[in-house]
Amino acid sequence: MIIAIPYQSGQVFQHFGHTEQFKLYEVEEGKITNKMLIPTGDSGHSALAGLLSRLKVECLICGGIGGGAQAALAEAGIRVYGGVQGDADAAAQALAEGTLQYDPNARCDHHDHEHEHTCGEHGCGEHSCH
Repeated sequence: MIIAIPYQSGQVFQHFGHTEQFKLYEVEEGKITNKMLIPTGDSGHSALAGLLSRLKVECLICGGIGGGAQAALAEAGIRVYGGVQGDADAAAQALAEGTLQYDPNARCDHHDHEHEHTCGEHGCGEHSCH
């Protein structure tokens, strides 16, 4: 299995569509066997789904993600584990072990309103991935 994480300075980058790179993790039998950084080349939201599909990514761990990107990833057959924050390596290891805490409803809706909104602050930790 190949896991992708929007990545910045060791952390899960909190906005899928604005990430400059993904960290990919190859997993075999519940263990991470290889890691690599892949630049996005300033691709847009839907182009990122195509990039991940070409890289044979099966799972995406992320913070916030918009509905259009979620739809493009679903169409590419990539499972999304949203609402995750913190250390990227730890998140990938948790998914490999089946213990990742994530929020299946985490979204960035890009709408205007009166209060501040930070992608990724959507109550992660309420659901297990298995």
